[in-house]
Amino acid sequence: MIQETMTQDTATHVVMRRFRYNRRRFLATAVIIIAVAGLVMSGCAAGQSGKVEAADATTARPDIRPFHINIPQAALVDLRQRLAATRWPDRETVADQSQGAQLAKLQELVRYWGSGYDWRKAEAKLNALPQFMTNIDGLDIYFIHVRSRHKNALPLILTHGWPGSVFEFLKVIGPLTDPTAYGGRAEDAFDVIIPAIPGYGFSGKPTGTGWDPEHIARVWAELMQRLGYTHYVAQGGDWGAPITSAMARQASPGLLGIHLNLPATVPPEVTAALPSGGPAPAGLSEQERAVFDALMTYNKKGSSAYFAMMTARPQTIGYGVTDSPAGLAAWLLVHPGFAQWTFGADPKQSPTKDEVLDDITLYWLTNSAISAGRLYWENAGRNVVSAAAQKTAEISLPVAITVFPEDVYRAPETWARRAYRNLIYFHEVDKGGHFAAWEQPQLFAAELRAAFRSLR
Repeated sequence: MIQETMTQDTATHVVMRRFRYNRRRFLATAVIIIAVAGLVMSGCAAGQSGKVEAADATTARPDIRPFHINIPQAALVDLRQRLAATRWPDRETVADQSQGAQLAKLQELVRYWGSGYDWRKAEAKLNALPQFMTNIDGLDIYFIHVRSRHKNALPLILTHGWPGSVFEFLKVIGPLTDPTAYGGRAEDAFDVIIPAIPGYGFSGKPTGTGWDPEHIARVWAELMQRLGYTHYVAQGGDWGAPITSAMARQASPGLLGIHLNLPATVPPEVTAALPSGGPAPAGLSEQERAVFDALMTYNKKGSSAYFAMMTARPQTIGYGVTDSPAGLAAWLLVHPGFAQWTFGADPKQSPTKDEVLDDITLYWLTNSAISAGRLYWENAGRNVVSAAAQKTAEISLPVAITVFPEDVYRAPETWARRAYRNLIYFHEVDKGGHFAAWEQPQLFAAELRAAFRSLR
């Protein structure tokens, strides 16, 4: 058995060190694995009150390796030193966020990041879960794999987006794999697979072009095949949505259906009118017109400026966010999904200050801000919410959609039914936003149970 440990030098370049067990330790480990097969690992400290099943069967294949995180202390010291040495700009000239991350709020967050935040707690959360690495198409793919203790659990692959990570989904692992501990039914259980998108987190960084959502979808299909799943479902929001949609469009072997919380439903006539700021197309209903107006306002306020910049020149952004952790935090927090986040002022708000810093610190320690951002460049010209750009007419597999009221785009049901010919589930919930699993984990899990119930 080879166990892979993630480490890092002070220049924040990620290196892999592999430790080969000697024969005696290998045999001892094998005996232990056989003895404890079927038992559960204690749940990670990520809001899980239940337990997670050890994915021991995952390592039955030689091309799937156990993975453990251990960031060297020198890298954390370097981070704190850089935070303390931040050269700050002058204060914004407005009283809101219209010019970007506000100076006073960001300074307070950075002070806490450098003095009160503890990455080791985040590391422990991940290390408490079964983590693995496998190489597909020449690139290492990191993933979490938690099997349910319940029989006939439905395999589910969850895909994150930007500026998120696998941290987005930690709070839903318990409710999805052990629903009876959260008021659900055993027959609604899932096996959960959470991969890191290439270029994100601990996954490898592409050194060439071509790693677009279509390619990643094929890699995910190969991953599920390697894990031995002959039937499964997939879910995605943000970048997870076009990747999951591509899986459905490709009719990946074994894929039963998909769930989206950022569906590509904007009709062609609406997509054509938005860039020019032209009049709304004729015949829109009251709800459709409200969504059109919201999209128009979004564009006029520059809310997608980050999207345009990373689509056009991601490398240029990289020099600043790779050198300054404060700059990285400001850049990630410019995402409109954080528009209602209070920078930790509301202790009851999810994600918490520490949870957002877990995510930002992951980008910093893996030096992945721009390898992640290149996905925008790879996807240039294909609007992620446009039905035509995402070729939704080519999707024949069952599609389920949940609309969260605080998301950046709230799809009307009429547009959803027009875009997806096999829409089996559509529900508008009363709370939650762009990072739905992070913000409302119980509700998100309940939505997936309901969405996929007919496909079991």
